[in-house]
Amino acid sequence: MIRIMLSWLYVSLCVIALPTLAGDDNTELAKFDHYKTQLYNEALEAGFAPQFVEDVFATVYYRATVVKADKNQPEKKITLDTYLETRVPDWKVEQGVTLLEAHRQLLTKIGREYGVQPRFIVALWGNESNFGRLQGSYPVLSALASLAFEGRREALFKAQFMAALTILQENHIAIEDFNGSWAGAMGQSQFMPTSFLQYAVDYDGDGRKDIWGTPADVFASIANFLSSEGWQNDATWGRQVTVPADFDAQLSGLDKSKFKPLAFWQQQGVRRFNGNDLPDVEINASLIMPDGINGRIYLVYQNFHTLMKWNRSSYFGISVSYLSERIKRGN
Repeated sequence: MIRIMLSWLYVSLCVIALPTLAGDDNTELAKFDHYKTQLYNEALEAGFAPQFVEDVFATVYYRATVVKADKNQPEKKITLDTYLETRVPDWKVEQGVTLLEAHRQLLTKIGREYGVQPRFIVALWGNESNFGRLQGSYPVLSALASLAFEGRREALFKAQFMAALTILQENHIAIEDFNGSWAGAMGQSQFMPTSFLQYAVDYDGDGRKDIWGTPADVFASIANFLSSEGWQNDATWGRQVTVPADFDAQLSGLDKSKFKPLAFWQQQGVRRFNGNDLPDVEINASLIMPDGINGRIYLVYQNFHTLMKWNRSSYFGISVSYLSERIKRGN
């Protein structure tokens, strides 16, 4: 076992050590190699086969760019209007319309089976990976190990790392192709490894849950997530509204306690964006103000709450919903 450990440590150092590294960098690499040894042993204790662990860990190395990306995430606040301009440009809408038509038969079949409207599947697909074109080029295991080593969210990324090992062990993808975002999100649906294990679907029945290259698996996996988390096929996501000048902003938010019937919001003076009354139907909704009372204001339904389980950013949920609306109307 000692010889095996020394063997993968040597391979790892050969891959990542450069003659020009400064002293501090060498110290960081030494610390990472020690942490990697701990991960190695934990993988063995978790029941992964020794040869599998040895082979996999020979490919794991420190990614300083990943740690830097995590530490330097943009703090500049942008408005929802700016966000939507970048996330839902006209060209993306056009591609969404074209791809919905190209895959209509498959999307309709999956949509019926899982109870999810195809336009929302396509909108999530487009929002997450530009319809599969932007899946990330970071080795998933190295990215997750580096983030766990960083320590700020060690438990989270260590759990993701172990889940990623399971994905490889189950042969859903070859290790040389096992790439994703700097934070470990993978494939055309950009699932984190734990989400993959919970929601990914082998829809074409070939024995692999291929969210990287098989449209049927991608679409079914997206639909399975939404369906599992409470999606309602007979409802939409929400609508943009207006509120009176004296509206109590404390009523807004996604807390369960603020999920009220439309009749309640009508009484509070909330109206459709065109000024008309709200629909006279028994549906609960939350009122959100992503940019405050002077920005866009929405009443959002259960399906929007489901989108929040995919990504907790209201900007994200609105961008997916807006893209789905534009795909529905065809422009």
